[in-house]
This record gives sequence, C-alpha cells and structure tokens, in this order.
Amino acid sequence: MQVILLDKVVNLGALGEVVKVKDGYARNFLIPSGRARRATAAAVKEFEAKRAELEKAAAAKLAQAQAEGDKLAGTTLKLTQKAGVDGRLFGSVTNADIAAELSRTGLPVLKSQVRMPMGPIKLVGDHPVSVSLHTDVAVDITVTVYGETA
Repeated sequence: MQVILLDKVVNLGALGEVVKVKDGYARNFLIPSGRARRATAAAVKEFEAKRAELEKAAAAKLAQAQAEGDKLAGTTLKLTQKAGVDGRLFGSVTNADIAAELSRTGLPVLKSQVRMPMGPIKLVGDHPVSVSLHTDVAVDITVTVYGETA
C-alpha cells in the first residue's frame, strides 16, 4: 500500500515521503496513529496544500523535545530495591519503574520512551539507559540502583 508520511517514522521515511508499506502495517498502525495517510491523488494534493503547516508543527515538536532533552541530559536517577547480599535484586527495575521515577522528579516520560539496551536491570550499581523523546532526540541517563536488605 502506498502511504504519505505525515510525521517522521524511524526506518521508513521523513515527512511528506510517499512510501510503500505492507497493508497491515498501514491499516493497523500508521493510519490510526495519524502518522500516515493513504496516497491517493486527492490526498497528495491536500498534503501539498498543508505541507508548510505540517513542517512547522514537526519543527515545534522537535524543538520541544530538544529542550526537554537538555533538561534530562546527564541525569542520575537513584532507585532503591530489595536485594540479596550478593547484589542481585529480588525482581528487576523495568522501563515502567524508571519512567515513574522520572515523572515523580518532574520530568514526565512515557515508559515506551525509555530504552534499556541490556534489558531489565537485575543488579545493584550504575546502569546506562537511553530516553528517546523524539525520533531525532535520544538522551542518555544513568540509573543507580541501591540494594535494600530484607
């Protein structure tokens, strides 16, 4: 299916590009989330008429994400979890825990924006975590997990 991208989509294309994607991806994700529109002749003309305002809105989103990224850059988040004497946690620290703690500190982040390259944290210590605020803005933070003996 041919679609016009209304927003930048990772590994697919930028605003305004007409790309061919699988029908299910377009019908179930891109079109309902407002990131794309079916590429008909009428839709292409309508998009070209609105292109300037869409680009302006995309630039505003990017500027806001960069401002939030500057506030978030270099942040060290401290969490306390129950742990054994060997430093292994009873359970784990997930992206939902990190997003909740960041929101508590005044930096609202969705759990889907928290990227944990090594999976959930299961050990006490410092761990690098990436927060993706926009497709072009990713900020690295450090999560320090302290052990609390039961």
